[in-house]
Amino acid sequence: MPESGLERKLTFFDVTNLVVGAIIGADIYVASSFGAKNLGPFSLVVWVIAGIIAIIIALCFAQCAALVPKVGGPYAYAKEAWGPLAGFVVGWSLWFAELISLAVFPVAFTQYLMFFFPSLDPTLQVLTKVLFVVFLAATNVIGVKAAGRVNDLLTLAKLAPLVFFTIICIAWIGLNPASAAANFAPPMAPFGFASFGPTLVLIFWAYAGFEISSIPAGEINDPGKTIPKSIVLGISIVTVFYLTTNTLLFGVRNWHLLATDIAPLATATNSTLASNALLALIGGTIVGVGALISVTGSNESGMIGTSRLSYALAADGLFPKAFARVHPKFKTPYMAVIIQSIIAVVASIIGSLSLLISVSVFFLAIAYLATSGSVLAIRRRGKSPQFRMRGGTIIPILGVMFSVYLISQCSLVQLALGVLLLVIGLPVYVFYSPKKEIAELKGALMDRETLFKRIYAQERTFLAHALLHLRNWLEKIRKKLS
Repeated sequence: MPESGLERKLTFFDVTNLVVGAIIGADIYVASSFGAKNLGPFSLVVWVIAGIIAIIIALCFAQCAALVPKVGGPYAYAKEAWGPLAGFVVGWSLWFAELISLAVFPVAFTQYLMFFFPSLDPTLQVLTKVLFVVFLAATNVIGVKAAGRVNDLLTLAKLAPLVFFTIICIAWIGLNPASAAANFAPPMAPFGFASFGPTLVLIFWAYAGFEISSIPAGEINDPGKTIPKSIVLGISIVTVFYLTTNTLLFGVRNWHLLATDIAPLATATNSTLASNALLALIGGTIVGVGALISVTGSNESGMIGTSRLSYALAADGLFPKAFARVHPKFKTPYMAVIIQSIIAVVASIIGSLSLLISVSVFFLAIAYLATSGSVLAIRRRGKSPQFRMRGGTIIPILGVMFSVYLISQCSLVQLALGVLLLVIGLPVYVFYSPKKEIAELKGALMDRETLFKRIYAQERTFLAHALLHLRNWLEKIRKKLS
C-alpha cells in the first residue's frame, strides 16, 4: 500500500493485516513463559482462551465503530454513550494502560540483557532501564524514522530469530520425542486452577492492540462483512502464532525450568543446542539479540502512540496544554514524550513485570468494559449504525462479562493501585475540563492523511510485514499465471 494512498479503500487483507500488526510485537518474547510456574503446560489452553476473549471484545469495538464513526476509539465511544466525564475516565484509563506498558519493556530489555550479562548488579540494571528509555525518548522527540529498506531490515531482525527458534525446536523435538513428551507432563495444571484468572490476565496482555478495529468504516470496503471477518481471522492468526511458539517452548524445556527463566526463548534455544557449546552460544545470541531489537522497537512504537493519545486528550481540553506542545524544529509532541518517559522509568524501577502487566490490563479492561457497554447504551437510544453487523446483543454482553472478569482477577494490590490512579484523574478532569477544544489540534489528529500514515506504519510491523510480503509475492505469481 503506498504511503500516500489516500484514495485507496482498505480490503479484507489490509484490515486483517492491520489486526495482526497491531497485536504482534515483542510480547511473545516477554510473555512466552507466563503461566509455566502456576499452570504448567495447561497454560497453553489459556493462550487460546485469551484469544477468544480478544475476538469478542474486538467485535465490540467494531460494533462501536459502526455506531460512532469517529476517530478516538474507546474515548469517543464512552463520550457518546455517557458524556464527557465518562470519555475522560476511559481516555485516562487508556493513557495509563499504555503508559504502564511503556514501563514493561525496559524491564524486559534488562532481563534479556542479563541473558548475556547474568551478573548485572541492581545499580547497573537501573542504569540500563534509564538509558533505554532516554534513548527512545530522544528518538521520538527528534522524530528519526527508518525508511523503506532500513525498516525492512529491522523487521527481518525481529522476525528471523523466531523463525530460527522454530526450526531449532522442531528439529530437537523430532530427534528427542520422548523427552519432549515428558516435558508436557502433567498435561493438567500441577497445582490446580486457583491461578487460572491471574495467569489469564498476564497472557491477555499479549493480545492488547486489537483496538485497530476502530478504524473509521469509511476507509474500509464493505465494512459490515470485512471488519468482523478480519478481526476473527487476524486474531486467530495471532493465536496460532502464540500457541505454536509456546508449544515448541514447552516441548524443548521443562515447565519447572521455564518458571524461573528470565529470557525464556533465548535460554530454550541455548539449551536445545547444549551438546555443542559454540552452536549453543550462537543460537542463544541470535534469539537474545532478536528479543532486544524487538523490545526496543515495541517500546518505540508505544511511545509514539502514548504521546499521540496525550496530545489528543489535550486537544479536547482534558489534559494540560503542555501535552500538546509541539517542538518548533522537530514537529513532535516533545513534552508528552518527556513526561511519559519519566513516569515509565520510575515505574520500571519500582514495579515487577507481573505487577506492571496486571495493572496495565486492569486499565485496558476498563476501556474494554466501557466500549462493550457503549454498544448497549447507544443502541438503546435508537441510533442507526453506519453498517450492520451480526451478533447484535450477545457480543457486547459477552464483552462486558469478559472485561469484568479480567478486572476481578487482578490482585488486591493491583486493584488498589489501579483505583488510586483512577481517582487521581478526577481532579485532573475538574481542573482541565473547560469544554473547549483546540480546533487546530483536533484537525491535525483526524485528517485522512494522518490516518493513512498510521495504517501504513501498522502494516509494516513484525508478523504483519511478513504477511504483506507474502500477499505481494502471491499477487506476482497470479499475474504471471494469468
